[in-house]
Amino acid sequence: MTAPFIATAEEHQLFVRDWGAGRPVVMLAGWGMDSRIWGETMVALNVQGLRTVAYDRRGHGKSSDPGRADYDSLADDLAAVMNTLDLHEATLVCHSGAAGEAIRYVSRHGAGRLARLVLVGATGPKMMAGPEDVVGAPPEVIEAVGMQVATDLNAWIDDNIAPFAPGASKRVNEWMAAMLLDCSRRILVDFQRAIVTADLRDEARSLPLPVTIVHGDLDASAPIELTARRYAELIPHSELLIYEGVAHGVMVTHAQTLAADIAGRAS
Repeated sequence: MTAPFIATAEEHQLFVRDWGAGRPVVMLAGWGMDSRIWGETMVALNVQGLRTVAYDRRGHGKSSDPGRADYDSLADDLAAVMNTLDLHEATLVCHSGAAGEAIRYVSRHGAGRLARLVLVGATGPKMMAGPEDVVGAPPEVIEAVGMQVATDLNAWIDDNIAPFAPGASKRVNEWMAAMLLDCSRRILVDFQRAIVTADLRDEARSLPLPVTIVHGDLDASAPIELTARRYAELIPHSELLIYEGVAHGVMVTHAQTLAADIAGRAS
């Protein structure tokens, strides 16, 4: 039986959910969400004979808070989970800002334990516009969002939680809002900055394994033209699955469809 907590190299603790048996599917939640967001998808994958592993990122859910987060440290946390559980031939599924976490993991630790990467509603490969690349959000807009997250998270949630998963019930929206409010504010600010300032283009071009890109065409948090289509152009061994009429919270609104697409590539 897997212990519920895994220690990292920095000696903080990551809370892990490890369900079922079979080939492993490791699932990384997006910014502000913890491992519970994957619950329905994980159960559906278990029914398909797959083992599912999800953990609360540092400063999220039941995991401890080391007071800092960047893509390097988050990738190293993922390596601690992969190594401690001795996972092999794993399908790594990551949502939203966790895409950078997974890509950085491959850059820093290699793809030896992985069979496939699945990017779901992924942010990146470069979210901020710059002098050499005008595609993306202006730095001043990104700075304003970061300031709101730091100083008035309640207002940010009120503005953004419903568009995350259109059609979700009031209870589900309140549940997701509670996940955000329970996070370390320091980690939220740091992780948000990592997401919007990272340039993952070179790392995406170098990915040495098959990559499935799943994206809703109504995703306002990670617009498809800025994110998924650019990844599909950069990543050598990639396929793009477009979910029509779907927004950012795919695992909330279309968990069964997502599980079927993952299972078809992980079995």
